Amino acid sequence: MLANLSSGVKQYLIITGNYWAFTLTDGALRMLVVLYFHQLGYAPLQIALLFLFYEFFGVVTNLVGGWLGARLGLNRTMNIGLGLQIIALGMLLVPADWLTVIWVMAAQALSGIAKDLNKMSAKSAIKTLVPADAQGKLYHWVAILTGSKNALKGLGFFVGALLLTWLGFAGAVLAMAIMLTLVWISSLILLKEEMGRMKARPKFTDVFSKSRPINVLSLARFFLFAARDVWFVVALPVYLSQTLGWSHWLVGGFMASWVIAYGIVQTQAPRLTGKARGRIPGRGATAGWGLALVFTPLYILLGLQLGWSADWVLVSGLMAFGLLFAVNSSVHSFLIVSHARSDGVSLDVGFYYMANALGRLAGTLLSGYVFQVYGLAACLTISAVFILLAALIALALPRPEQQSFSN
Repeated sequence: MLANLSSGVKQYLIITGNYWAFTLTDGALRMLVVLYFHQLGYAPLQIALLFLFYEFFGVVTNLVGGWLGARLGLNRTMNIGLGLQIIALGMLLVPADWLTVIWVMAAQALSGIAKDLNKMSAKSAIKTLVPADAQGKLYHWVAILTGSKNALKGLGFFVGALLLTWLGFAGAVLAMAIMLTLVWISSLILLKEEMGRMKARPKFTDVFSKSRPINVLSLARFFLFAARDVWFVVALPVYLSQTLGWSHWLVGGFMASWVIAYGIVQTQAPRLTGKARGRIPGRGATAGWGLALVFTPLYILLGLQLGWSADWVLVSGLMAFGLLFAVNSSVHSFLIVSHARSDGVSLDVGFYYMANALGRLAGTLLSGYVFQVYGLAACLTISAVFILLAALIALALPRPEQQSFSN
């Protein structure tokens, strides 16, 4: 059956398999670190700081990674990402006494570099495998890759917790390192060379986009992801644990389930945005879905202020937020790949995901500071403002608002 598939589909399956394997270990590693250091007595905010370099280096990696992808080829940057993740896992296999905060932050920094190299390569590679006149297929493939990644990241949270229980911290890390090494070897053999490599070697200054649609999407993406993380990363789990009295396992399980459901919705974004009617989302749809999302943090804020059941308000609000945010994220992910230049796609995608990483970093820092000083209500207010800004910025995308596509 596989032998009958086209070369493009085979490469897409290899890329997707690489991305899945990496994402599973990435989610599992995050949960391993959270639970292990919680067992050692670290406070939630201290644990969040362990991931600070993970987010910071994502900003740098997407810029440099996009340039490297255009110069070396996306197969090489994807394989470099897999290799760096294996090294990051190896850094955590040192004796327990060596697992200081600085050492773990360094390992997480390397993991963050690896993750963004892998993601940038995977998203960019799809552009090279789909004909320019098949925007419907491009939208479908991007949605599947993006949604499945988030679903597997949520699954990785469960895998990390199970491995920690069964094998202990060192055993869990070793098992993931072995699995990822096998994937890396397969990728070295199977991924096609020269994929995404520019005909003329780009200068480093080329990483800064000169395209209006790319710049508009990047700015909107910054505010969109800052809006999510300003209350989701630190404020929400700490609030659920300390204020509502949820156990750590319940908090972790709930958030993992939310991420999985969020990923599943992302895979269905083409259906939700009118794929069956032969349409792809443009600036009107992008802004419209963004405006709909604004009401979810406001609903949670209003419910908490009116004294409704906090558990019910947060769970129902998160369900609505997850559905709408998933569609917003999937639409953004498609548009950036669609608008990216064909020769040197990784430069535009890298610049865009630099803005994505910068938004996550800003949201993470604001989440810890604003929640600690002003509380969850302030985090939700900032989230609503940021979402509104992302929706209004999307209105600056060029016309036409919608285009017909072929499957």
